[in-house]
Amino acid sequence: MSEKLENIRNIGIMAHIDAGKTTTTERILYYTGINHRMGEVHEGNATMDWMQQEQERGITITSAATTVYWKTNDIPFKINIIDTPGHVDFTVEVERSLRVLDGAVALFCAVGGVEPQSETVWHQADKYNVPRISYVNKMDRSGADFYEVINQIKNKLHANPVVLQIPIGEEDNFKGIVDLVHNKAYEWDEESLGLTFTEIPIPEEIKEIVHEYRTKIIEGCAEENEALLEKFLSDPDSISSEDIIAALRKATIELRITPVLCGSSFRNKGVQTLLDAIVLYLPSPLDIPAIEGINPFTEKAELRHSNVSEPFSGLAFKIATDTYVGKLAFFRVYSGTLSTGSFIYNSNTGKKERISKILRMHANKQIQINEIEAGDIGALVGFKEIRTGDTLCDEKHPIVLENINFPEPVINIAVEPKTTADIDKLITCLNKIAEEDPTFRIRMNEETGQTIISGMGELHLEIILDRLRREHKVECNHGAPQVAYKEAIKASVRHREIYKKQTGGKGRFADIDFEISPADAGFKGLQFIDEIKGGTLPKEFIKAAEKGFRAALQNGVIAGFPFESAKVRLIDGSFHSVDSDAMAFEIAARFAFKEACKKANCVLMEPVMRLEVVTPEEYVGDVTGDLNKRRAHLEGISAKIGFQIVRATVPLSEMFGYITALRTITSGRSTSSMEFFHYEETPKEIADEVIFRIKGYLPIVS
Repeated sequence: MSEKLENIRNIGIMAHIDAGKTTTTERILYYTGINHRMGEVHEGNATMDWMQQEQERGITITSAATTVYWKTNDIPFKINIIDTPGHVDFTVEVERSLRVLDGAVALFCAVGGVEPQSETVWHQADKYNVPRISYVNKMDRSGADFYEVINQIKNKLHANPVVLQIPIGEEDNFKGIVDLVHNKAYEWDEESLGLTFTEIPIPEEIKEIVHEYRTKIIEGCAEENEALLEKFLSDPDSISSEDIIAALRKATIELRITPVLCGSSFRNKGVQTLLDAIVLYLPSPLDIPAIEGINPFTEKAELRHSNVSEPFSGLAFKIATDTYVGKLAFFRVYSGTLSTGSFIYNSNTGKKERISKILRMHANKQIQINEIEAGDIGALVGFKEIRTGDTLCDEKHPIVLENINFPEPVINIAVEPKTTADIDKLITCLNKIAEEDPTFRIRMNEETGQTIISGMGELHLEIILDRLRREHKVECNHGAPQVAYKEAIKASVRHREIYKKQTGGKGRFADIDFEISPADAGFKGLQFIDEIKGGTLPKEFIKAAEKGFRAALQNGVIAGFPFESAKVRLIDGSFHSVDSDAMAFEIAARFAFKEACKKANCVLMEPVMRLEVVTPEEYVGDVTGDLNKRRAHLEGISAKIGFQIVRATVPLSEMFGYITALRTITSGRSTSSMEFFHYEETPKEIADEVIFRIKGYLPIVS
């Protein structure tokens, strides 16, 4: 098969949970000949859901990569596909996948429409400027409404949907689609599992709507350039399907439109036309702008184009552990070529790595290849130290590409091994999992000596504890889930710290004068400003002080929770020619930060979640009444056929066990979904309760 750059597509499949991402991917594998039988999520044998936990729960937990080949108009295309999770607890998998993809397929359920996680992944794609096409799945389901989903894409996502297909029938009567670009109707053969589909006459009852939407496409394309406009004005029928495809492709890549298709992946209808749309409308590596990075030595911006003749550069977007080959680094090649056995330079760590194997991935199976070129996605084996977000490049042409930013964990639990023999093993295994998952954190509680693990939600931590038991054979006791609070500085305070230590020989001395205050809006972490004048302190001592302040952010003064952000202005200081060293200034900064914070009016910040509840109309009062008791702020209630959608923001601390409570209130007829929104100040009486509880011992329960 041809592997010309213009014939490669790097795409992700993204959606809300249960929209049918994995089922769609399984059909793609079947119709492209990669699999000879269809895997089903409900049967636990989906190729892309290869983890035991995924097969048991019927959800995707980790993003899986595969490569397929597809012919359109007799031109062979290579498609690298990443199937991402839909559950909000695993949103990190979507974030890091979108960072390295050129295009995406956004799946929407024809019944559920644009759901909360649909909005989250859509905005993630906006952040990375990823062109996308939309696929309205589950057209065979009761309550399917294609045109309502189009309205939601327009109104909720503020996108510009361009309808390229019209469904023939809905719900049980859904049997095919009308392709508006070619003005043809297709019906799928159910006996061949959708492998064959035939052209049929456009049904009379939808001819008018087909004409309306096709006219809209032609008019939109005519506005794209003067030549098409002239054709349109003289004879609209003279605009060919090739003209339409070229205009739609250009507008899609420029993020001005999102083409919309429809189908039913589970019923094997519409997947082949989706594959055609992927290669026709989504960009190749040549269609996206050159990636920009910083030369770590000159600190100047440099570009890398998708070209094999340029120096090698790539980005590691995921670290995974495989039973047979060990640690894998999934990476995207942006420029140049990498061969097996060659050395690469990790510009984030400043170390060289020898690559023993390069693999082409197919879920959890691998195919060894000798080299990989610009525009492709693969996996590396044989490295010592590569982390998620590291830039890999040619040592003679170093570059640091933009890193991947991950959300902060919002929930903690305390863990301990059931046997003392497993204490060291537990920490080793947790560190391995943390290498793979950047939203999973481990820390020791200095007051209680407990190991605290943090994640994105109860399901996230439940899966990690399950992995410890199954993969690493470590049985754990664990505490009840706790909210991951943060601390924040509310006032500006100036403080001087003189640190002296004499031990009968060389002592330690450091003197720093600084001001702490809230960080600028939108800033996360330490905002350090060096205002030392006239070389009062050597640069190495300033850097050491900054390191100390940064470390001090991890332990707050109220209840030991980390600070979300802080601004430190280093104004003055002094040093001793013999007793001062970098360590003295680092220790001084830690002590100084803690002392200054005691006077800086620190407050406790709690994570607030965005909640959506879909409930029958008769339960709206009960649902909103219950949410009011949970300190929720209602944002609105909207109607959907037979249901009401309640939207609210609510503190995470009030939401433990909510799913069970909601089932009780509504006799099991309501569903809810929740995602992280932001941190805000905790009311004083709640904060006092939290501090009282945290200052005591957190009991471990089995």
